[in-house]
Amino acid sequence: MKTNYLAGIDIGTTGAKAIVFDTAGAPVASAYNEYPCAYPRPNWVEQDADLLVAATMRSMREAVVKAGVPPADIASVSISAQRCCGIFLDAQGRMLRPMISWQDNRTPVEVREIASRVDEKAYYQRTGFPNSTTWLLSKMMWVRRNEPAVWEKTRRVVQMHDYFLKALGAGDYHVDLNDAGFFGCFDTVGFTWADELLRTFDIPREILPIPTPSGTLVGAVSVEAAERSGLRPGTPIAAGAGDQSAGSLGAGIVRTGRLSISMGTAGAVNAFCAEPFRDPHGRMMVTNHTIKGRWLLEGYQAAAAGVYRWFRDELGLPEKAAAEQSGRDAYDLINEMAAAVPAGSRGLVFLPYFASAATPRYNSSARGVLAGLTFAHDRGCLARAFMEGITLDMMDMIQAMRRAGVEVQSVRILGGPTRSELWNQIQADIYATSVQTLQVPDATVLGAAILGGAGAGIFKSIEEGADRMVRVGRTYEPQKQNVNVYAGLYATYCRMYEALEKSGTFEAIAANQA
Repeated sequence: MKTNYLAGIDIGTTGAKAIVFDTAGAPVASAYNEYPCAYPRPNWVEQDADLLVAATMRSMREAVVKAGVPPADIASVSISAQRCCGIFLDAQGRMLRPMISWQDNRTPVEVREIASRVDEKAYYQRTGFPNSTTWLLSKMMWVRRNEPAVWEKTRRVVQMHDYFLKALGAGDYHVDLNDAGFFGCFDTVGFTWADELLRTFDIPREILPIPTPSGTLVGAVSVEAAERSGLRPGTPIAAGAGDQSAGSLGAGIVRTGRLSISMGTAGAVNAFCAEPFRDPHGRMMVTNHTIKGRWLLEGYQAAAAGVYRWFRDELGLPEKAAAEQSGRDAYDLINEMAAAVPAGSRGLVFLPYFASAATPRYNSSARGVLAGLTFAHDRGCLARAFMEGITLDMMDMIQAMRRAGVEVQSVRILGGPTRSELWNQIQADIYATSVQTLQVPDATVLGAAILGGAGAGIFKSIEEGADRMVRVGRTYEPQKQNVNVYAGLYATYCRMYEALEKSGTFEAIAANQA
């Protein structure tokens, strides 16, 4: 039997993509299907996990058909998925309530309770995570407190990765080691649940999924899943990774000195660590790498390209209409409008906290702010300010890593925005360093395929898979005049955030939205 191809899947926040790759890393065919988020109240974000499963199966089936290769030639399948999404299941594996998204920030009360019961520094040293509304510990506590009937029936709490692997044919609910950290009660050094935290917060160990190294075979595609996905029954299933972890693998971040910057619905900065590093300032996450025994120093952005999508949908209606008539992409038209504006957007400063502030500030009350508007500004200025503000938030994370003493030798950028040459140059200018794009910008899907290849024995190791399948695209060098402009803009960005935080303005705004 020939096994010349690998299937990778990414279950994102707003859509699922599946790609069939050859074993040299070239995409053969892909498919993508979108799905919605629900916003029942301000700061609440939920999804229907079964709807996501259906869309993901459809994407995989369409990719297999487009590839035109016999399903028997696909050696394995693995997945990347949005992290830190809580799915509460009954004894029959049925959802008891909508999935609580990673973007959801309904739990400040529970976060304060965690802080009151566990020393902040001790919590960080144990888990590698600063206490936050994002992690699932606070969300499990919220469900127990506010939905006791749901909690009473809950027999498993899993994430999207675990739920979809089971739907494919895995024998149980397996959480990869990277995703496991986002429960907020996992020992990222010992690779197991932190029992003292489970006891402190009365979380039964048996309701949690099985921590499993990425690339481990966990089952085979079932007959039912084969009908839905287009894969061959019996195709090996490998444990995958959380989206940013898989994306860093798909960017080749498998050695010291390498850093990846990803912009999707969320954003992330990931640096390779050979040791279980801890940020001396306690602001950066330390998660498990896809390679067991290696780690990632991570910062995350709760809303990255998702903020730019909001601009397209709410402020870019003329470009959307023009795109429909011309057959062009609305983003291309908006980018052209932004490119006509000089670096710095004529003094506009944009804080992109549409889903709160994450690394390194961790402020669930933070909101999006656009400052500096005058009659001299137009929508082109706004479009560029959105690009720059999202990137300045990334710069915040990079600066936190530098303060922590992390060495950065190379930077690779990935995600949908890398299709914009303007935005790629803005990144190089704001970071004041050369940045590289990838030949396969869908690094999360590529990372998943690499893990499947390692699990199926196509590669001797995950590192070998990355070396064989990851290819660098174009390099962008920083332009000195823009670097100077952005250094000043970043200083203003920081001052603006700090003033709004210290004055209590963010909290006052959030209170008005409750």
